[in-house]
Amino acid sequence: MGFGASIAYGEHNENTPVPETIPPPAATDDDPVRALAERLKAKYGGRITGQRVLPAREGSYAPFPEELDGRVRAALEARGVTALYSHQRAAWDRVRAGGHAVVVTPTASGKTLCYNLPVLHDVLGTGAKALYLFPTKALSQDQVAELAELNEAGDLGVRAHTFDGDTPGDARKAVRSRGDIVVSNPDMLHQGVLPHHTKWAQFFESLRYVVIDETHTYRGVFGSHMANVIRRLRRVCRFYGADPVFILSSATIANPAELAEQLVGEPVSAITESGAPAGEKHLLLWNPPVVNPDLGLRASARSQVTRIVRTAMRTGLKSILFARSRLMVEVLTKYLKDVFDTDPRQPQRVAAYRGGYLPTERRATEKRLREGDLGCVVATSALELGVDIGALDVCVLNGYPGTIAGTLQRLGRAGRRSRAALGVVVASSLPLDQYVVRNPDFFFGGSPEHARIDPDQLLILLDHVRCAAFELPFREGESFGGEDLEALLDYLEEEGLLHREGERWHWTADSYPANAVSLRSIAEGNFVVVDITDGGRTIVAEVDYASAPMTIYEGAIYMIQAQPYQVEQLDWEGRKAYVRATRADYYTDAIDYIRLKILDAFERAGQGSGEAANGEVHLVRRIAGYKKIRYYTHENVGFGDISLPDQEMHTTAVWWQLPGGGLEAAFGSRQEALDGFLGAAYAVHHVAALRAMCEPGDLGRAVGDGDAEWFAIVGAAGRGQIKHFDGSDGDPEAQGRFVPALFLYDNYPGGVGLSAPLFDQRQAVVTQARELVAACDCAYGCPACVGPILASDAERGFSPKGAAARVLELLGGAE
Repeated sequence: MGFGASIAYGEHNENTPVPETIPPPAATDDDPVRALAERLKAKYGGRITGQRVLPAREGSYAPFPEELDGRVRAALEARGVTALYSHQRAAWDRVRAGGHAVVVTPTASGKTLCYNLPVLHDVLGTGAKALYLFPTKALSQDQVAELAELNEAGDLGVRAHTFDGDTPGDARKAVRSRGDIVVSNPDMLHQGVLPHHTKWAQFFESLRYVVIDETHTYRGVFGSHMANVIRRLRRVCRFYGADPVFILSSATIANPAELAEQLVGEPVSAITESGAPAGEKHLLLWNPPVVNPDLGLRASARSQVTRIVRTAMRTGLKSILFARSRLMVEVLTKYLKDVFDTDPRQPQRVAAYRGGYLPTERRATEKRLREGDLGCVVATSALELGVDIGALDVCVLNGYPGTIAGTLQRLGRAGRRSRAALGVVVASSLPLDQYVVRNPDFFFGGSPEHARIDPDQLLILLDHVRCAAFELPFREGESFGGEDLEALLDYLEEEGLLHREGERWHWTADSYPANAVSLRSIAEGNFVVVDITDGGRTIVAEVDYASAPMTIYEGAIYMIQAQPYQVEQLDWEGRKAYVRATRADYYTDAIDYIRLKILDAFERAGQGSGEAANGEVHLVRRIAGYKKIRYYTHENVGFGDISLPDQEMHTTAVWWQLPGGGLEAAFGSRQEALDGFLGAAYAVHHVAALRAMCEPGDLGRAVGDGDAEWFAIVGAAGRGQIKHFDGSDGDPEAQGRFVPALFLYDNYPGGVGLSAPLFDQRQAVVTQARELVAACDCAYGCPACVGPILASDAERGFSPKGAAARVLELLGGAE
């Protein structure tokens, strides 16, 4: 599907389709959004590498089904809904026929009504029960609020309740016994419902519908876990004589039916034609100007996005600015607050939104957005999902998110039914960003990526077989996924977890397996951030376990709504970070080192002058120190040490290696070869992410010897350095055994199936990386090809860009 076919724009909970007797009004010449787009194109035309305008679209409507419960019809009419969009009626027809369905239509197209309509009809008519699953608590709360409004409008009496970690203990029994619609999340279903299914017997016996919203988020390791949780859910449902219909909804991806079928385990019909109206949409691809031609350095994306948002806010338009990291959210929020929120007596016009904020603060920001009190919200991908945030005019992306699907989802947060919307993708200097903005047809004409999962990945599957065995005994001949279940059960029996009695395997261990399995592959136990300013002890934020080493180490600057706090003490065992408000004029960025050891090579193949392989590796990650970076100038103004436990992981990887003799002949020095490998790894990483159609963060990269004796980093001088894991430096010229390898690894425990396909594409990956380096206009190397270079070839005696190209040639990169 090309860009012109469909794009998700608009706000989430606009479920009120009102037939219009005339087409939606097109944007007029004085439309402020169109005026802003034209102003940007006129003033910064040289930075805009691609643009598209999607015309407004009329709605397509269908009448209410004749059999629809009159009380539901009355509730909808009381809210101004007098007809359905065509896709809402299609979903009704499919679901009422007993089939599973996935609805894939743009944001603001009323997907919520696609499942609420049949659910409410059956709850009122037959006493059916429904389970709604959302990936976040915020979405669950939005849904309960939507159902409450329908309840009130029609006096329906439907009991809809959330069931998550925040549900009080005394309320849980009432939810189990009296809830008609239970709104929860996959983690709670996994750990809080299925292991205790006997307490939910009444609910499961009447379970008619399971709703899975934001289906596109269930990809990779999370999606693989989710598919197994659904296997367990359906197994428990069968035990109670239920066979629910699944209704799924998703943002735009290339394979919605395939993903839904992998999650549900049965055929699912995809409904992809939207009947909702849409206003005119403008999209610009923006490349910051070059400020240093020799080094190929461009102005920062930060400077460009703040310029665009400032212009939008000064014309009265509401904006959302997406950043890739929580740290960058805070930095950009500070820059905008320094312009618009300088008077503390006035209402704040700029707010940040990201994971780690307390729920009350996130809800308050969402409320202010819905009420139109904010001029701009700066957010991570936490706001790309369908949380109701009202109507926004402009969406700006600080960097390409890594996928077309992710970009469309973020851009979808701006737009109104009959007003123009503007989306601007501002490229960073990363190779993937530069490829997209230099090749706009790739984005405008390309298909959204496939969402991939591997439910039968052995470690994930085995985790859920344990959980399922705890919930109900397995019977001989029963299936659970595509692997040999009996072999897995025999293995668990050998481990002392199961006991076979006749044709059944029973759980015998004292352990509670679901507690030891995290669906998102992170360790248990969030850290709380405690503000001790002026002698207080107030919890001001939460940090997940995986992020803690990079954000709340002692000495770190931790920011909340751009207010800096300095971490004075980190209690790792107690999961607490104690912070004090500060006026620091810098922020901090952690430095991590990766050491890989090859455990087993599944496949090997000669390539170029060396070989490529795919196999299992052991990874150790050490957070060694941090940089202090001054605001605005972004210069390093100091360093600090970090002493934290190492993080270890087994995963899968693909790697390329050259024998030492070939290096000696090809390079004038080992320093040149080392810089070449680091530059080649940078290019290969970004090309591989593009070819695997995954986000760059799903893959990690490293350069080392493969035996965990040394690894390489880019040092402060922009040169490659050899490091030993005790922290000592190694001289590449004196290194005894110098056989470097370039690794790309699945950035998830156990791997999630990215490495094997990349091994199959090993020749194309290296060739395309070589082409990327050769096509770059820089002289010595730059962030768009081989990474940041801080010294010219004259100072080194060689060109880092040339060294990387030579490594890629030796690794088999064809002309």
